[in-house]
Amino acid sequence: MIGKLKGVIDAIGEDHLVLDVHGVGYLVHCSSRTLQRLPGTGEAAVLAIETHVREDMIRLYGFRSEAEREWFRLLQSVQGVGAKVALGILAVLEPGEVAQAVASGDKAAIARGPGVGPKLAARIISELKDKAPAATPIDPSLARVAEAGSEEGAAPSAVADAVSALVNLGYPQMQASAAVAAAMKSAGEDATTQVLIRLGLRELAR
Repeated sequence: MIGKLKGVIDAIGEDHLVLDVHGVGYLVHCSSRTLQRLPGTGEAAVLAIETHVREDMIRLYGFRSEAEREWFRLLQSVQGVGAKVALGILAVLEPGEVAQAVASGDKAAIARGPGVGPKLAARIISELKDKAPAATPIDPSLARVAEAGSEEGAAPSAVADAVSALVNLGYPQMQASAAVAAAMKSAGEDATTQVLIRLGLRELAR
């Protein structure tokens, strides 16, 4: 199985590219977002690869990061989501945004993917909310404030306390973090723990 390819981009199509690796051209299917962010033809590129093997074909899918590939795999574990739909979701949402949408129950964000209706979006969130990859980044604003509160000698931050409170109520860590991040965006970084918990619970109830 092929896990990574490093070579020179020979050609770029609407939904794929040809990567020349030591004279062998590999046709790799990618999301439109990935294709837009890669360098042009004649330039070097490295892609994480997911290999699908069938009786009549071998198809390669390429990603700019391991997190993107992990979400490609995870999305396809949901009934009704194939490679095309998974790539479509990753074309409109970064891996961290997918994690945020799943954790916060944002069906509208998931439904932005081509071929994803409200019912499928709800199923994706329901089945994946506790399975998000551990390496998926949490909202940067949440991480920044939480880190500030954990510095030596600093008082525990309202964000960290709010996340801890939601986890103690039984919510998964990622889901609690996403809810508090959304709460902080609406209430501001000076919001108290109580405000973040209240708004976080409101996010989780959506």
